[in-house]
Amino acid sequence: MRVTRIALPLFVGLWLCPVPAAAQDSGDQGTMSRGDHAEIAVTVRESSGEIIVAPATVKLCKNGVPNDQSLTSHGRAFFIPRTLGDFTLIVEAAGYKTTQKDVSLPLAVRAEVDVYLQPDSASNVTVGVPGKPVLAPKAKEALVKGLQALGADKLDEAQKYMSEAMKLAPGNPEVLYVQGMVYMRRREWAQAQPVFEKSNQIEPNQPRVLAALGMALSNQKKYDAAIALLEKSLELEPSQGWETDWALAKSYYYHEQYEQALKMAQQAHAAPHASAAQVDLLLAQCLTAVGRYEDSAQVLREFLKNNPGIPEAATARHWLDGLMADGKIHSETKPSP
Repeated sequence: MRVTRIALPLFVGLWLCPVPAAAQDSGDQGTMSRGDHAEIAVTVRESSGEIIVAPATVKLCKNGVPNDQSLTSHGRAFFIPRTLGDFTLIVEAAGYKTTQKDVSLPLAVRAEVDVYLQPDSASNVTVGVPGKPVLAPKAKEALVKGLQALGADKLDEAQKYMSEAMKLAPGNPEVLYVQGMVYMRRREWAQAQPVFEKSNQIEPNQPRVLAALGMALSNQKKYDAAIALLEKSLELEPSQGWETDWALAKSYYYHEQYEQALKMAQQAHAAPHASAAQVDLLLAQCLTAVGRYEDSAQVLREFLKNNPGIPEAATARHWLDGLMADGKIHSETKPSP
């Protein structure tokens, strides 16, 4: 059977990053609510009450099983749990003791949670600085300012600070990682690749670094290498969020591994944070590639219904019209006058 393949332009704007695209101080900015789901908004603070500026890892668990994970931006992280009930937040930051806090969500409401971290006197890491090696004060300051600028989508400013951090600490894996993320946001995939590779050489097998490197390779159409890295990243940390699933699905698709692509696209689409247009469009592509034309059409119709005014709507309409023109699906039923 000849497979109809939808030609999707490579979406170069989506990248793997623990820092949200804009500075976030509210749940509306942090996540896009879907239906009547509950939301958990986390603020990470020092014992003094001051917000911890450097990124902290926040894991959301239920019954001891990780559900989601995020890296804070300006001390904030956001989650939309798939179900209601009792959850545990686990917060980790370099130079602080790991802290847990229980959260109960019996109703679909927004919960504001403050988590206070205590300094780890046994740690040899400078407090508040991500990564294991100790950073000198000036390098630490440049890194934190670079992260803040990246979180606020001020890319030129972020590059300025990260250039300074790279001069002061060229062998620090966290500095290399953040520099790579700046390149990713600037769509400079080829420049990002060696920076992530060096970070991985210094501190191997960090899931977020492998995922970011995989995305950089995928955006250069190096799908074989991208798939291997993204698979390893998810093997090390399965609950990374929809972005890594989406990146692997896209790489599988362009590598013509359509069944695997569909599985990962469905997984990305089912995630509560998956509100990006790229997720729906890639899922439609994968369904078409395996011959599930009506299912693909349903995804496209739902997408057009929910996103009538965005640029990607024209692409979705074009694909839907193409499926009808090729006789792959039935014509849309028009309402009676």
